[in-house]
Amino acid sequence: MRSVIEAVGPCKLQFHNPEFKTLARSIVFQQLSGKAASTIYGRFEAAAGEVTPERVLKLKPEKLRSFGLSKQKAEYVRDLARLTKSGEIDFAKLSSMSDEDVVKNLTQVKGVGVWTVHMFQIFALRRPDVLPTGDLGVRTAMKNVFELEALPKPDEMIRLAEPWRPHASVASWYLWRSLDGPAEL
Repeated sequence: MRSVIEAVGPCKLQFHNPEFKTLARSIVFQQLSGKAASTIYGRFEAAAGEVTPERVLKLKPEKLRSFGLSKQKAEYVRDLARLTKSGEIDFAKLSSMSDEDVVKNLTQVKGVGVWTVHMFQIFALRRPDVLPTGDLGVRTAMKNVFELEALPKPDEMIRLAEPWRPHASVASWYLWRSLDGPAEL
């Protein structure tokens, strides 16, 4: 990792607030290019005013679709809003939960899988020791750094990342950046 850190430069993790809006944004951004996702989310945010569960639930699925959300993503965002409004998802309590409990709590939302929760743990909850084993970028970078023949599977990733503990989140950031080049100063 030393060569990766030297090539990339200082760590500059950027964080979001651990709130409903952040997870809703993550759902919108799933599997889209940054530009397309930003456009769709901008329309969504403009229509909602403030992205809250109550305001999202006031938007009909057809309206959400008109912003560019797929039928599934419109359903996922509304499911997140329903679960948050009912108290089943309580963003104020997430920071005091274990990593495993955060995964269990948030993956009850349709369309939110472990990868999305890992991103939320790193970039919103600011958890220092998250290794997103399902992330293609981290897997690819680990393959490159460790000169592996194939992309590592989760168990191998965990074994290889052991020396990084308890700083796997920062190591993951460096791995992502290693695919992109030096961070801007």
